Amino acid sequence: MSVHVDPRMPAAEDCIQRHLLERHAATQPDKVFAVWPDGGTWTYAETLALTIRTAHALRALGVKRGDRVLVWMPNCAEALRVWFGLNYLGAVFVPMNTAYRGTLLAHAATLSEARLAIVHAELAPHLGDVTPGQVAEVVVLMGTPCALPGLTVHGAEVLESEAKDPIPLDEPMHPRELQSIIFTSGTTGPSKGVMSSYCHLYFMALSAPFLDADDRYMINLPLFHSGGVMPVTAMLIHGGSIAMVESFKTDAFWDVVRETGITTAILLGVMGSFLIKQPVRDDDRDHSLRSCTYVPMNESAVRFHERFATDVHTHFNMTEISMPIVSDPNPTAMGSAGRPRKGVEVRIVDANDCEVPVGEMGELIVRTDCPWAMNHGYAANPEATAEAWRNGWFHTGDGFRKDADGNFYFCDRIKDAIRRRGENISSFEVESEIAAHPAVQEAAVVAVRSEVAEDEVMGIVALRAGEVLDPADLIEFLRPRMAHFMVPRYLRFVPELPRTPTAKIRKVELREAGLTPDTWDREAAGITIKREKLNT
Repeated sequence: MSVHVDPRMPAAEDCIQRHLLERHAATQPDKVFAVWPDGGTWTYAETLALTIRTAHALRALGVKRGDRVLVWMPNCAEALRVWFGLNYLGAVFVPMNTAYRGTLLAHAATLSEARLAIVHAELAPHLGDVTPGQVAEVVVLMGTPCALPGLTVHGAEVLESEAKDPIPLDEPMHPRELQSIIFTSGTTGPSKGVMSSYCHLYFMALSAPFLDADDRYMINLPLFHSGGVMPVTAMLIHGGSIAMVESFKTDAFWDVVRETGITTAILLGVMGSFLIKQPVRDDDRDHSLRSCTYVPMNESAVRFHERFATDVHTHFNMTEISMPIVSDPNPTAMGSAGRPRKGVEVRIVDANDCEVPVGEMGELIVRTDCPWAMNHGYAANPEATAEAWRNGWFHTGDGFRKDADGNFYFCDRIKDAIRRRGENISSFEVESEIAAHPAVQEAAVVAVRSEVAEDEVMGIVALRAGEVLDPADLIEFLRPRMAHFMVPRYLRFVPELPRTPTAKIRKVELREAGLTPDTWDREAAGITIKREKLNT
């Protein structure tokens, strides 16, 4: 019987982690794959050997192909070898945010349907505060185990094995198999577990065409985030290397780059602007960072390229999709996420999935020409899966517009869009302009109820350390930078913005707080802003 092979589907040996490790360990065994902040390294041969030993230990614990295993760890060598060991067996890596507690922790554990959890010693006690779904056994790493009611607890020794022989597969692995479940941030509701195949992660990783085998990727986003697992996978595919750090730290960023030879990194949200606002140094261009993925693409990205001589790329991505919109290096269409890459179709539609005219905002929907190249649903949540996958397209929930040249611009989460006096306002665009002020560290913009009709615009602002800013001065800074109807009526200054466990701003909390006693009202201060009248 002949077997049909879809030419759009990547070969198993090109996208499945086990096969990639085996290939590189055979062809370049002494090449460094991983660099650690303490100076330690793993070669490809050492990485494969450690992966196999870990897989043997996991199998002894009863883990088998298709099993889902919770991994509750910060970025570290232990987390990486557990991930690789699980996937080597064909089991499913389910990383969980280290900030989860209480009902959120129980919710994620329940969605995972995992029997086994592997956790950091300092996090383990929190499992005793909840009913963690089907979890029955816990392996505690990097510290002393504690007793957990109703759970069998093991120490780190159970993940040690001297077995060196490769573990045979009962049948070949396929690119469509479930590789991981990554939880979304839950900004508007409970987190959802995104089911991701090897094929999905492969296309996400390969959507950055500027990477090659000579790159060393900074893993500064957590492994419970798609921005953490994607770069690791990209380097495995290319045969490059990674430098894993626990988290992004502004003051240490360039030192880490220089010490570990990092060539590329992801700068997400305010990371890039934080680096730009550091004092200028004589050695600003003395480093190995050749390229970076900079999201969003704004004025600070241009300044970053000019100051540090690092090529800047941008894109649009979500955990559920596979980077459908990407840019050329150092793009000039300010604010754009780029254009659709080969292999994807994107549309901007209204509530009925009908396309909106060029220049108007609608929801971005996506599909790919290769099966399994995006998520295949939300774990234990068929209702959310059906809602997102409507009419054969994945609905992102993000508002976009397209210009006449085919560039795509992120406007807002659909639920965050603001309607003021007949005009649609992108909170994202207003936030970008507020953050451009040199005294501002970051900002969030939300709608508050107007006493007349529709919405008023409110900016919640966190200043840089030691800065003081008069709200009226911020308004004057914004007036020439945006349309009159976008200038916030209300401003509130806070020490820091509330965030989800994946560091996204919790706008729902800011909207619920509304107009607090410390909110400044532009109109009450006698500052009115009207449309400019043009001579006719």
